[in-house]
Amino acid sequence: MTKIVALAVLYLKYERPKNTQYEISSPHLLFMKNLPSTFTRRDFLKFSAAGALSLLFAELGLDQVYAGAPPLQKQGRTTWSSLTIYDKPSFNGTVLHVYGRDVVLPITEELIIEDAQAYNPIWYRIGDEGFAHSAYLQPVYTSYNLPVHNLPERKVLAEVTIPFVPVRLGASYFYKQKLRYYYGTTHWVDKIIQNENDGTYWYRIFDRQVKTYFFLPCYSLRIIPDEELAPLSPKIPPEDKSIFVDLAAQTMVAYEGDTPVMTSRIASGWGNTPTPTGEFSTYHKAPSVHMTDGAGDAANYDLPGVPWVSFFTGNGDSFHGTYWHNDFGDPRSHGCVNTPDNVAKFIYLWSNPTVPPDEDYLHLPGQGTRVTIVEGNIES
Repeated sequence: MTKIVALAVLYLKYERPKNTQYEISSPHLLFMKNLPSTFTRRDFLKFSAAGALSLLFAELGLDQVYAGAPPLQKQGRTTWSSLTIYDKPSFNGTVLHVYGRDVVLPITEELIIEDAQAYNPIWYRIGDEGFAHSAYLQPVYTSYNLPVHNLPERKVLAEVTIPFVPVRLGASYFYKQKLRYYYGTTHWVDKIIQNENDGTYWYRIFDRQVKTYFFLPCYSLRIIPDEELAPLSPKIPPEDKSIFVDLAAQTMVAYEGDTPVMTSRIASGWGNTPTPTGEFSTYHKAPSVHMTDGAGDAANYDLPGVPWVSFFTGNGDSFHGTYWHNDFGDPRSHGCVNTPDNVAKFIYLWSNPTVPPDEDYLHLPGQGTRVTIVEGNIES
C-alpha cells in the first residue's frame, strides 16, 4: 500500500467545548461581561479614582477600540515585526499598510491562491482593508471566561483564550508586566486570588523553567476540564496507531491501521537543526512546556506555554502546537515538528501513552505510538 500524504487538513470533531466561555466579538461588550458578579458601578468609580481605569481598559484592549467596528469572530494576531497588507492576495500587489507585532486584525475570509506561494497558498482578507498572507498571522479568537472559584486541591491545566495577555508578578494591574502569553498557550494554575482593592480575580501559575510565580486575570484563561483530556480512540490497539511524517512534502498523517484519521501540513527542522529521520515513538509527553535554548538574553528562542507536546526523541524533538508563526509547509523549526494547535492536541490525546490530567510530564521509555519520519514518500 502507498501511504499518500494529503495536503489538506482534516478538521475532525475533536474541538474544545465552549460551554465555559463567552464568545464575545464586540470589544464594547468585553468590559461588562468580564466580571459580571463583582464589577459594579462602585468598582468602576473606585478604579477611576485610583487611576487604574486606563490600565484595565488597556488590559482588555479597549484603549484602541474603533467606534462602529463591525462584530468580528475570527481574528489574526501579527506574530512578526512587519505584516504587509496588499490590495490583492498576491506578493505582487500594492502595499497598503505594514503592521508591527501583536496587532489584532479581523479575518473576514480565507482564500486559497494556488499560484501565490507553492507551500503555503493561504491568504486572509483583512476586513475592508486588504489582504495578508497567512504566514505571520496567528488565527485567534477573543473568548472571555468567568473565574472558576472551586479549583481542586491540585494544579489544573488552562489555556489562553484571547489574542494575548500581559503576565504580571502579582495579582493586580499595578504590578509590572513581565511578558505576554499568547492565544492557545497552556499553563498550570494552582490558585485563584481576588484582589481586595478592586475585586478582580487572578489565577496564579508557576513557570518551572524560570522558577517564578506569575499572575493572569481569570478572564484570559479557560480551565480545561479533566474529561477534555481523556484519550481519543482508546479502544484502538496501540500497535494499530502510527504517525507518518514526510519531510519533503512537509506533511504528517496519523493512521489507525491503514485508515488516516488526521492529516496536516507541518513545519519541520531546517538548517543546522533538521528533524531526524527514522523510526521513533511518542514515549514522553507534556501538555505545556516552556521551550528555550538558553537563559535570558542568551536564548535564541524563548517560548513559554508551548501546548500539547509529544516528544519522540530524547533530544527534545516533538510534535507540538505553534503560536509564533502560521507558516506550515516549509521547514523552519529547531528540529521539532510544528503543527497547528488542534493537530498537536489531537496527537497528544490520541497517541500513547495516555497522560493523566494532573500530570505535567509523563516519561515511559519503550512505550508510545510509532512514528516514522522519512525524507520523501515511501512504499510500505
